[in-house]
Amino acid sequence: MANGSRQAAWEFFGAELKRLREDAGITQAALGASVFVSGGYIGQFEQAIRKPQLDVAQRIDETLQTGGFFERMCRKLINSSRYADYFAAAAELEALATKICEFAPTLVPGLLQTAAYARAITVAENPFAPAEYIEETVRARMDRAHILKDATRPVHWAILHESVLRIPVGGPAAMTGQLEHIAALARERTVLVQVLPYAAGAYPLMGKMLTLMEFEDAPPTAYTEGVFSGNLLDNPAVVKRVQATYDLLRAAALSPEASLSLVDSAAEDYRRCASTT
Repeated sequence: MANGSRQAAWEFFGAELKRLREDAGITQAALGASVFVSGGYIGQFEQAIRKPQLDVAQRIDETLQTGGFFERMCRKLINSSRYADYFAAAAELEALATKICEFAPTLVPGLLQTAAYARAITVAENPFAPAEYIEETVRARMDRAHILKDATRPVHWAILHESVLRIPVGGPAAMTGQLEHIAALARERTVLVQVLPYAAGAYPLMGKMLTLMEFEDAPPTAYTEGVFSGNLLDNPAVVKRVQATYDLLRAAALSPEASLSLVDSAAEDYRRCASTT
């Protein structure tokens, strides 16, 4: 399903939610309370600003007694996404964000990946998948990065643990290209990069990735990921704690200048290794 068609489908979802809610004589605040989100979130669902997670759609069906209508729509839209079902909602929000802050403990964040790096990860995760699947997955990841090329691109801040620079994903040549790409984006001021060095020792969120997203007309959201699972955090109190944790990571990381020097140094190490193989 094309992006325009998906957005039109979400707008239909929102229009039907508003119609059925009003027909039932239920306010946004009352519906929100019954499905464990705020009334403001219900308004954002109705305007297609934000997309509900599947469990919220299921609770809306129960409250409005719609026979599973919203669950079916939600499943169809998730299944038609180019991304894993647990990441689909986060990908939708990513494209709307005005600011994205990421912490990556082991792998380069998707928005910063090169095709060679993304291909190596995809093959490692899907060793028996056909070439067509691998290439479509890589294309989808590369397409995500287009938001960094738009005139209205989001402010992007990425904190990378030093492990990200040292794990040779795809081999020396792929890592050389990947780190050169990150360095180029940093020099172009497309992304502000900081590296959390090994010397920092223990750090918040040990081994856990994190993405914080801010929006022009919606509250901030955090996204974390586990094994074949993702979690969007919408609760304002939780998001506030996550933002404070990200501040601690910033404080422990190297300065942008020192970080860029470390990225350049690691790229040079891989470049020398690639030239001898």
